[in-house]
Amino acid sequence: MHRDAVMTAGLHALLATPAEFALTAHGCQPPAQAQVVVADYDTGIELARQLPQGRFGQAARVLIVTQRDKEWEVRTAMDAGVHGYLLQGCSPDELVRAVRQLSQGMRYLSEAVTRCVADSLSRETLTGRETDVLQLLAKGCCNKSIARELGIGVGTVKTHVKGLMSKLDATARTHAVVVATQRGLIDAGRRPAPFITGEPVQRGVARQSLQ
Repeated sequence: MHRDAVMTAGLHALLATPAEFALTAHGCQPPAQAQVVVADYDTGIELARQLPQGRFGQAARVLIVTQRDKEWEVRTAMDAGVHGYLLQGCSPDELVRAVRQLSQGMRYLSEAVTRCVADSLSRETLTGRETDVLQLLAKGCCNKSIARELGIGVGTVKTHVKGLMSKLDATARTHAVVVATQRGLIDAGRRPAPFITGEPVQRGVARQSLQ
């Protein structure tokens, strides 16, 4: 169930070679008897959250095959209930091995993904508000602009900046943005949510220096 038609054809061809799997290709929902579903990132997460129960009383196990390798992306998939995670550069043998292990009730993560998850577990997680502040830092906002955008005090912003810099082991605000980008913690399409205060929150935020 990969959204890329070429990937679907390639995955089907590679998994058909061992002649040990019964394969089908579906665009919406997998058949009820499916034991393993191979999908792209977005489809895999959606399926992991809502797959119906299979014939053995267990939901099908989901294997994602994707180019997404950022810490935040991998952790999101794992938290959603995905059982396997492969990068598109994997070998045909690894693909077969991953499907085989999932069909046996196990999990499978590629080596690079395993390192990513292991590294993330050793780090402190940013709070939601720290992430919001980080998003605005990445856009070049100063403390006053961040406070106005989120509807919080400047002192609170400074506290969040100090906290996120400590958790990211960053030496400066710009360094924090670089580290967060490398780890995939910054989502360019996400807009921080303001606190509800009873007063309208001003949305216009000027792009200003990080200094």
